[in-house]
Amino acid sequence: MYSCTQLLQALEDGSLDQRLALVYAPDGAGLDQARTRALRVTNSLLKTFAPPSQSPAGLFSGPGRTEIGGNHTDHQRGHVLCASVDMDMLACAAPNGSRRIRIQSEGYPFLEVDLDGLALRPEEANSSAALVRGVAAKLVQKGYPIAGFDACITSSVLSGSGLSSSAAYEILVGNILNHFFCGGALDAIELAKVGQYAENVYFGKPCGLMDQMGASIGGAVAIDFQDPANPVVVQADYDFAQSGHALCIIDTGSCHADLTGDYADITTEMGGVAACFDKEVLREVPEEEFRAAIPHLRQVCGDRAVLRALHYYDDDRRAVQEAEALKRGDFAAFLALVNASGLSSSLHLQNAWSPANPKQQAIPLALALGRELLGGSGALRVHGGGFAGTIQAFVPTEQLEAFKAGMEAVLGQGKCHVLRIRPQGGWVVAS
Repeated sequence: MYSCTQLLQALEDGSLDQRLALVYAPDGAGLDQARTRALRVTNSLLKTFAPPSQSPAGLFSGPGRTEIGGNHTDHQRGHVLCASVDMDMLACAAPNGSRRIRIQSEGYPFLEVDLDGLALRPEEANSSAALVRGVAAKLVQKGYPIAGFDACITSSVLSGSGLSSSAAYEILVGNILNHFFCGGALDAIELAKVGQYAENVYFGKPCGLMDQMGASIGGAVAIDFQDPANPVVVQADYDFAQSGHALCIIDTGSCHADLTGDYADITTEMGGVAACFDKEVLREVPEEEFRAAIPHLRQVCGDRAVLRALHYYDDDRRAVQEAEALKRGDFAAFLALVNASGLSSSLHLQNAWSPANPKQQAIPLALALGRELLGGSGALRVHGGGFAGTIQAFVPTEQLEAFKAGMEAVLGQGKCHVLRIRPQGGWVVAS
């Protein structure tokens, strides 16, 4: 295990270049930038917290995730296809011998959480402190003897981007605690569940498990949430780099703030339809029974709830079909399914804009612009929770330059991000 000073020396002399290249520069490009970034957080730890020179330390990464298939299907115990991406949160952390977690994230206020006060604090809802407290509380519930640590964090995960910066943060904190105090006993799936608990209970967002699984496991994965305690995870063995398409996430410039109620309405309305059949989630309701009951459901639940349930059944099926298309190498079929998912999200799920603010329709505008630029090729769809934030596009490589320029001419420079699906999820880069 490295001490703080040894970690700094290993970064400076290139000893950790191979580890950095695995996640940040698989093709060799970008290694200098990755090393500079790692040096920055390591030096920040030494400057901010001044740990003893021989104090153990490590570099930890929590990636963003992209949802590829299954939009709002996870909380109904359905199927999803998701992947970790090369935008991440990188931390240098060290145990501090106290009962306090102290974190300095670039661009954010200093954060401190007392491990002797892990009860839910409603006033912390929607905050980073809630996520840290929630992750720590869950690990204590599991019986792990966690203690305090200091960390400095830098992030390339766009906040409010649909890349789930909250899940990246949860997985980052979970991996730090798991490494230093749990003996690495928790696997990627268990850490994802810990993160979901923190987000549901402490942060106050009723998300499913897809965000945390996508950030924690690594690569592209197909997940079946029929048994949420034991989800079935299968790696989608496909090299997206060989598809002839670039994965783009386009930031529309709209903000996810104050949209928790819109997200919750989707879960509530789908759950309300399931309740008409005395079931908890739509996965437990046979589709043929749902369709036969639509006239009654319209009266009891309303048309929007029925449309959202229709989306669930169709997109749940599409997520499975997308994974199958990738498995057989049929990227054209995959693209058609992505486009169909995007249409269903807009028309049936209705998460392209919030009815609370109808003047803000950045997602539909970006989708319309993207369709014009692609001219019938590639694919695009709303990305993540929806209502604001980002869209996702698979763009033929020969059209990428024109597509990026066209999107940014309307949305602003730097708004179209070209991402890589990375094989590592939550990861101990060095320790």
